[in-house]
Amino acid sequence: MTDPADERAEPPAPPAPAATDAVRRHDPDVRGFASDNYAGVHPEVLAALALANGGHQVAYGGDAYTAGLQDLFRRHFGPAAEVFPVFNGTGANVTALQALTERWGAVVCAESAHINVDECGAPERVGGLKLLTVPTPDGKLTPGLIDRQAWGFEDEHRAQPQVVALTQTTELGTCYTPEEVRAICEHAHERGMAVYMDGARLANAAATLGVPLAAFTTDAGVDVLSFGGTKNGLLLGECVVVLSPQRVRGLRYLRKLSMQLASKMRFVSVQFEALLAGDLWLRSAAHANAMARRLEAAVSGVAGVRVTQPVQSNAVFAVLPREVSERLQKRHRFYFWDEATGEVRWMCAFDTTERDVDTFAAALAEEMAAARG
Repeated sequence: MTDPADERAEPPAPPAPAATDAVRRHDPDVRGFASDNYAGVHPEVLAALALANGGHQVAYGGDAYTAGLQDLFRRHFGPAAEVFPVFNGTGANVTALQALTERWGAVVCAESAHINVDECGAPERVGGLKLLTVPTPDGKLTPGLIDRQAWGFEDEHRAQPQVVALTQTTELGTCYTPEEVRAICEHAHERGMAVYMDGARLANAAATLGVPLAAFTTDAGVDVLSFGGTKNGLLLGECVVVLSPQRVRGLRYLRKLSMQLASKMRFVSVQFEALLAGDLWLRSAAHANAMARRLEAAVSGVAGVRVTQPVQSNAVFAVLPREVSERLQKRHRFYFWDEATGEVRWMCAFDTTERDVDTFAAALAEEMAAARG
């Protein structure tokens, strides 16, 4: 018989961290504003990875953690959702767009879209599809802008527009409202086109809008989306989420063909469980957004600095004298967004602190004052 006192005993202490021959080669107290990809892994995600470690699990997605993702994503995106974990955002975009298009298909997107600007031609070279781009002032498509490229149906001389690709939040940090997404989806569907949403920062959009994820995706008519994790505290991993199964074909084969099928997929999947089983996804995104708003407020008071886009996520875009930016970059990492205009981008992450923001804003004010002499 088991002594009842034993059942009330405290659980054993966790084992000490395993020894390693690796050497810490960075200062963990240093943070920049170049990219939310610069941030480390959220401690709750690291704990989930340790939880999934040990023993053997079926490879290539046959594990218990990946199986559990289906119900988890359906809680957020509805009962028809199917989820396919992949390694990264480019892989998610390329795999999903291939599943939505035929060999002669084309994708209408903003000129500033990540699939057009930052993926080294992967959608076209690897995915084998044509991008039809539209210039936008704020990174957001509209039905009217889509129609600049959504024409030539049944014309054998023109790549056929089959998909509209949105980014939420956009590459310029702006956010589509549910009504804007719904209008685009209705417009695209009327023309026989599907709608794909690049959701690398989907959680940031939900935090800004204050609505459930389904409100501006499933309920608005989006057919397929990517759900980002890397920019929101994961070690690696994104998910392709199919909301309209009738619009895709061969996605499980395309994932392998596109080199996005992880053998030890449990370690990708358990990270999304850490994010979505509770509110970690929203807490982290809301914090990053709040730090961006704090940064906007701080830099807006510095003479000679102009914020160029509405701050609706975790990004601040600004124009300031180029020589000031170059000096400031030596103190804090960030990138130029537009070399011609001197526009820069400052990104906040789940681990950005108020002190980080205030220190950066003070350094900016010092450099602007020095430039004025």
